[in-house]
Amino acid sequence: MQTNLLLEQHFHGCYGVNFNTATVNEICFLANKIYKEGVGVIFPTLVTDSIENIKRQICVIKQAAEKSEPQSAEIAGIHLEGVFLNPEKKGIHDEHLFLTPTVENYKKIEDDFIKIVTLAPELAQSDLFDYLHSRGVKVQAGHCVGGDLGDCDGVTHTFNAMSGISHRGSSTALSALVNDDIYTEIIADGVHVSDDALRLLFKTKPNDRVILISDCLPCTHSDVREFEFAGSRIYFDGNKATSATGTLAGSTKLLPDIVKILCKKNLFKPEYVENSYEYHKIKPSGKIDWDEEFNII
Repeated sequence: MQTNLLLEQHFHGCYGVNFNTATVNEICFLANKIYKEGVGVIFPTLVTDSIENIKRQICVIKQAAEKSEPQSAEIAGIHLEGVFLNPEKKGIHDEHLFLTPTVENYKKIEDDFIKIVTLAPELAQSDLFDYLHSRGVKVQAGHCVGGDLGDCDGVTHTFNAMSGISHRGSSTALSALVNDDIYTEIIADGVHVSDDALRLLFKTKPNDRVILISDCLPCTHSDVREFEFAGSRIYFDGNKATSATGTLAGSTKLLPDIVKILCKKNLFKPEYVENSYEYHKIKPSGKIDWDEEFNII
């Protein structure tokens, strides 16, 4: 099997590197190492933090992007998954640092390297969508309960940290499934979403609107077992990572690991890789070959 090099638009780090605290050299190390795993383009994802720390890390990530070398994953932009979320679906994020999704508040963080913003659409002022779109930023609904996704480009980790499917009224997950124009991220790591929920999404959504992500954490492919993340202490048991209260954090699999999992379940389609490039209007950066056991050759 052959696919494009993978594009990872939603992950928080790996190999012990945390994008919310990483140095330029650590990010360059990650970009080089993850390229060897089959990932050609990355969007480092920042979680809820203070405005000062977010702005600092944006500068660090931009500096790392400028130092990009051949045989390293391209750093194509930043995914901001924090600050503008709904406390009802906060997950492990620190709600005390949340801001109301307004143009004024976004300008406190704004940078031309932010390419994706996850927010709670039910809390956002309507002019924020226009403002973000005018600057070429993808708007994704996440950590939210609202069912009106009309102004959104996509949905962040579908099913997780959002209002679920109901046969009465509207919800985020239901709207994501029935709107054929909405791109839907999905964490198919075998932990965050059941196989039946995966099948439902794959059957419901057009093949060209599914985006595989890992949402992976700094502990991924590392010896790290405890670490601070989004204001919480996270514990990794070798399979999943949770807070002390059992709240599930991001995944502990890289995107190539997830492709392998889906292939073994006969649930993978090459479009799920190709869609990410189309979503961002980025030319695929190369091809990778997979053997019969779905390992990268």
